[in-house]
Amino acid sequence: MANRTDPLARSIHGTNPQNLIEKILRMKIYNSVYWKEHCFGLTAESLVDKAVEINHLGGTFGGQRKPTSFMCLVLKLLQLQPDREIIVEFIKNEDYKYVRVLGAFYLRLVGKPLEVYQYLEPLYNDYRKLRTRNAEGHFGLSHMDELIDDMLKQEYLFDVALPRIPSRLTMERTQLLQPRISVLEDAFDEGALEEEAGNAAAQAAALEAQMAADAEAARRERMRTSSPVPGRRVRSPARERRRSQSRERDRDRNRDRRGRDEGRPRERSDRGRDERKRHRSMSPEDRRDSRKDRRKGATGGGGSDALSDPAANDALRAQLGLKPLRR
Repeated sequence: MANRTDPLARSIHGTNPQNLIEKILRMKIYNSVYWKEHCFGLTAESLVDKAVEINHLGGTFGGQRKPTSFMCLVLKLLQLQPDREIIVEFIKNEDYKYVRVLGAFYLRLVGKPLEVYQYLEPLYNDYRKLRTRNAEGHFGLSHMDELIDDMLKQEYLFDVALPRIPSRLTMERTQLLQPRISVLEDAFDEGALEEEAGNAAAQAAALEAQMAADAEAARRERMRTSSPVPGRRVRSPARERRRSQSRERDRDRNRDRRGRDEGRPRERSDRGRDERKRHRSMSPEDRRDSRKDRRKGATGGGGSDALSDPAANDALRAQLGLKPLRR
């Protein structure tokens, strides 16, 4: 039967290797299309080609809880129980990250605690991204080191109950494992950190001093360009505007005054010119009468005036209600 375990396979944790996956999940895998089309007749060598084609991780998804191709290949590995060297090569493979996860998950199911820690802990240094598919069928993003940490610390992963293993602290106390040294410890050396902090502070101080010098130079340049005469006080724009308006008003006032002064003699000269023209156009008799009138006006007498007549004066005073003058 295609769903039977290899007769040469050894029992794992005292049971059939396929029993490490719950029966309900096994039945779903046996009834899946991927298992029937791609996992039938596979061997340990031909399974590598199928593992290379994996493009995401997960347990079951969707309303009918269909198994992923990754979970189908995990069950096939439990069924075939390949040699330990093949699984180690899966884990050491750096070209195909999903093949590495497949080998690590299989070793987590069937391996001893010491082997699990020895082969899985180096994968903490792998930070590549991985696509995961959740129970709703949506894809998510994870990383290799996160997934390895879940394998070592969680009890349930990809819808599979993981075999219990002692914690690393317990194995260190029993001297089965040496204390783990992270590759990040060199990066967090205290001396190097202090030196980097000192260099950063010095660079910040130098940058601040340079910025202050540039600001002072810019201020001096603005003062030099705004005040062309050295030492002269720079007035505000509002004050300069008021001074210019005052100068404009003074100029307009002087211009009007000059215009009035120049217009007066011009009027007298025009009046004399008009009198000369009128005198030329008069007849000789009119000219003689005009000269006589001017002589009389200049001397102040020679002609009878209405106001010099006593009778006319009395009549005018009577009209005004005044007494007549005494003679």
